[in-house]
Amino acid sequence: MAETIYDVAVIGSGPAGYTAAFRGAEYGLNVAVIEAAPVLGGTCLHVGCIPTKSILFNAEIWDHLKNAAELGIDGIGTPVLNWGAVQKRKDAIISKHTKGLEFLMKKHKVAKVSGYGRLTGPSQNGVHTVQVTAADGAVSQVQAKNVILATGSAAKLLPGLEADSTILTNIEILAIDKVPKSLIVIGAGAVGVEFSSMFRSFGTEITILEFLPRMVPVEDEEVSKELTRLFKKRGIDVNTGAKVEKVEKTEAGVKVTFTDANGKTQVKEAEKVLVAVGRSGRTDYIGIEKTKIELERGFIKVNAAQQTAEAGVYAIGDIVAGLPQLAHVGAMSGMVAMAKIAGRPFRPVRKDRIPSCTYTEPQIGSVGLTEAQAREKGHTVKIGKFPFAGNSKATIVESHDGFVKIVSDEKYGEILGVHILGPQATELIAEAVAVMELEGTVEEMMFTIHAHPTLAESMLDAYGAVEGMAINA
Repeated sequence: MAETIYDVAVIGSGPAGYTAAFRGAEYGLNVAVIEAAPVLGGTCLHVGCIPTKSILFNAEIWDHLKNAAELGIDGIGTPVLNWGAVQKRKDAIISKHTKGLEFLMKKHKVAKVSGYGRLTGPSQNGVHTVQVTAADGAVSQVQAKNVILATGSAAKLLPGLEADSTILTNIEILAIDKVPKSLIVIGAGAVGVEFSSMFRSFGTEITILEFLPRMVPVEDEEVSKELTRLFKKRGIDVNTGAKVEKVEKTEAGVKVTFTDANGKTQVKEAEKVLVAVGRSGRTDYIGIEKTKIELERGFIKVNAAQQTAEAGVYAIGDIVAGLPQLAHVGAMSGMVAMAKIAGRPFRPVRKDRIPSCTYTEPQIGSVGLTEAQAREKGHTVKIGKFPFAGNSKATIVESHDGFVKIVSDEKYGEILGVHILGPQATELIAEAVAVMELEGTVEEMMFTIHAHPTLAESMLDAYGAVEGMAINA
């Protein structure tokens, strides 16, 4: 391995790593990807975004089948869930895209190096040496002019807990052999609410325990409030301001003791518990201590070009301090790093232009400042809000809960944030990201034609609502 000096060695093959590698190859760079797992794709493809959304799609179809007769579909009788088939479909999707990555590696002529990569210190004569330990213990070296760290993240567990068949993280819950009758979900961020929504559709009794005062706390407060209402309407037991005191295994499953928002001790029992309290960056054991790289609470500090304090070493994705742990953020940060290395123009990742998507029922899509954040920053804010109940396509697809909310600057009409709770919110938010990237104003968007009948028309009505002129409300 050491005979070849690559232009770039990428440690990690998740969305951040493989995107960086392919973009580097497109720039004409000689790139190697170092991956410890036996397959490419990282958490997102194998135990994260892709399998989760696959099963969430099953849940969506399942919800429609419950109302098949209303949709004019007779003869179904009582639907029976085949969990094995759900898992088989999920695994087939993962396999398809894993093979796709292998194909793209060959297409782009990116070298694949199997093993665990570690930095060995600063570059020598402009060349970095990465130590690679294979699964069988064999040690080799990869040399490169630049190194990109893309080692991703791992699920956090509460102190004293270990994941098993009862105490689950995102990894274990995706491999369970049957739908649990009851599930306690600790944490109401994106992971927690997605699994809560999914399994509630399949009939599981769900209890959510969130330490903070509201669910999905990074979202606009109105989104949190309405999602909570809709979850409770679906029969989900939502507990915010809840501090978990103890998690104990029982013969039937698990018992969780917590202090509720009123300071009272409560006990809940269920078959299983999902711990969804965040993710930690995989920055241990990769040789950072041998470099000038600076950490902030376990995450790597970088500049606008994703460069660390160690010359020639970049960091991208979930391990970067201050960046949300999202696959699309990792991918874009990888493209930024490779552009810098290749001497090509680039635009730094802007936190206020990052779309956040949560695939609950209904979905959440958001970008930019929340109303509270905009006011805190000193903006004189003007709000437009349009309910999906007024959108004809939402009625057609039988999903008319939620709303589109526009946060704008009153003086100039600049769109500061867009927050969507409703059908296909994760798709609709792309319009808002593009508009904000191009610095579009409310007035311009009020005169931008949206096709009828579409869910996207709700965006047009929401822009109009800023000026009190939504057509359908």
